[in-house]
Amino acid sequence: MANEAQPQAEVHQHQHQHQHQHGQGAQPTPGMHPSFMRVIQQRQRVKEKLSNIRHKIGVYSAKGGVGKTTVAINLAYALKEKGFKVGLLDADIDCPNVTMFLGMDEKMEPVLPLKPIDNHGVKIASTAMLVDELKRPMIWRGPIIVKMLGDFFENTDWGDLDYLICDLSPGTSDAPLTIMQVLDLDGFIIVTTPQKVAGINSIRSGLMAKRLNVSVLGVVENMSSGKPSEKTMEVVRTLDTEFLGTIGKRDAIADITDNGKVHIFEDQDIKKEFSAIVDRITGK
Repeated sequence: MANEAQPQAEVHQHQHQHQHQHGQGAQPTPGMHPSFMRVIQQRQRVKEKLSNIRHKIGVYSAKGGVGKTTVAINLAYALKEKGFKVGLLDADIDCPNVTMFLGMDEKMEPVLPLKPIDNHGVKIASTAMLVDELKRPMIWRGPIIVKMLGDFFENTDWGDLDYLICDLSPGTSDAPLTIMQVLDLDGFIIVTTPQKVAGINSIRSGLMAKRLNVSVLGVVENMSSGKPSEKTMEVVRTLDTEFLGTIGKRDAIADITDNGKVHIFEDQDIKKEFSAIVDRITGK
């Protein structure tokens, strides 16, 4: 998006002129630090831009390797299968995997507003759709990552959606922190595994989200034996949230991913697991 700096500047200039002319936008509070004011103003802009999206859910994990992207993708398609209009944002900006998991090679036009690409009925947006060579490392500093997230929220034509699922980068990097600050989320779904260290880290990340006034909607245990581990249930109790379900540990998941397929379309057991999780999320 570096070569699109001029269109981005024009968009923000128009927004500034519009607010100046019509008296819109939050006004500074005496004694408030300018950085806090910028976050408040951006949060308001994002809320207005995404007003046609009824629910926004982040899929989050404390560390990589627990199957967060697998859960995010299948939640999106399981929601779509139940009749909802769904978008999926790959918010792991500098290490995007959604398109590889789905076997997608389509590109978005690098002009604003960005247009997500429809894949089997789900609107997908990812930085992988904007770079020429995905195998090259994206060595992007925090400000560039934050700017790219801003474009996905403020300058992307998502249209009318029931759910926007955001696949976040793990841990406490700039991307998840920015989303916690500026996006009016319904809440996070935390993905963990039965291991003790995964549970400890999940508690740490969940408490961080709560400190930033973001709800934890529930916990999903991936690579499960079928019954949630005691460590996972400790995460649920500590965060005072709901246990949403388990995703079994099976070789088929890796095979389906390597072939660029959607898991719930290829395996009925996986479909049943995600269908049950979605029913808990939607209250059905």
